[in-house]
Amino acid sequence: MKSLNQWFDEYAVSHQNPTNKAIHYICVPAIYFSITGLLMSLPSGILSNTLHLNMPILENWGFLAFLVAFIFYVRLSVGMAIKIALFTLACLFANYYISQLVPLWIFSVAVFVIAWIGQFYGHNVEGKKPSFLKDLQFLLIGPAWVIENLFTKTK
Repeated sequence: MKSLNQWFDEYAVSHQNPTNKAIHYICVPAIYFSITGLLMSLPSGILSNTLHLNMPILENWGFLAFLVAFIFYVRLSVGMAIKIALFTLACLFANYYISQLVPLWIFSVAVFVIAWIGQFYGHNVEGKKPSFLKDLQFLLIGPAWVIENLFTKTK
């Protein structure tokens, strides 16, 4: 199994151009946020009936999908898993409140489409294909790479 740094090094190969990197810093979190919203939009009656938490922020498919992905992140780095967990909780809360104002699935689809257009434009500028075309696991590495690059001081 690759280490987190090995994943980051491989991901960074197709993310060197400053414009592409800037686009990724915006679009990767937006895609993660929108996928969370889309999953939260799915009917969750079976989860609510099973969990009995009376907490709609945790009784949805977005939270369940995060728990599965969390295992992937913990295997790479407990510290990164905690950072992703905090970001996910922020996404869950924000999406919950957005759902009180507008249909969440429509909002999420719009964000998803716009963010992916940005991503592909960034890779066009970079002149390299998106990493996930090589390995779908890069769809989980992208958010970790953004968090690492935005919130970690480099020497």
